[in-house]
Amino acid sequence: MIPQYKTILYATDLSDNAAHAFRHAIGVARCFGARIHLLHVLPEVDAAVMNYVSTVMGKGTLADFELIHKEEVKDAIRQRLHQFAKDELVDHPEDMERIASVGVHHGNAIVEILAAADRIEADLIVMGTHSKGALKYAFLGSVAEKVLRKSHRPTLVIPLND
Repeated sequence: MIPQYKTILYATDLSDNAAHAFRHAIGVARCFGARIHLLHVLPEVDAAVMNYVSTVMGKGTLADFELIHKEEVKDAIRQRLHQFAKDELVDHPEDMERIASVGVHHGNAIVEILAAADRIEADLIVMGTHSKGALKYAFLGSVAEKVLRKSHRPTLVIPLND
């Protein structure tokens, strides 16, 4: 049976070249009449850094600060993702209807991307990868490589020009 891509997860790190991979996601969505879920994952802060900040600020102060500002940061990134999509689709505003959701999660990028793909029952994951120096032909970006290796869903990895 020929695959039908109706639900696409586009995972982005919001880098300058992320639009290149987004355009591929839009192209696939147009061909199949699919909906796209945009996702950005905020990385975990290293435990040593958190311990240091907690010592300087005071444990209760850091916890309060984190609770107050975590949602503000997520909202700001959601707005940035939405604006990113609008800017990319300015010549084709009808494609904004293909955007099913804009999500911002906090945690390990690989785990969160795979969990989101399962949650929305994605038919395809689309993401970009950055080359890493002299070994750029030997390895993909670490997140893209691990998602590609661990996912049981088709994954389209787009090389991003750095």
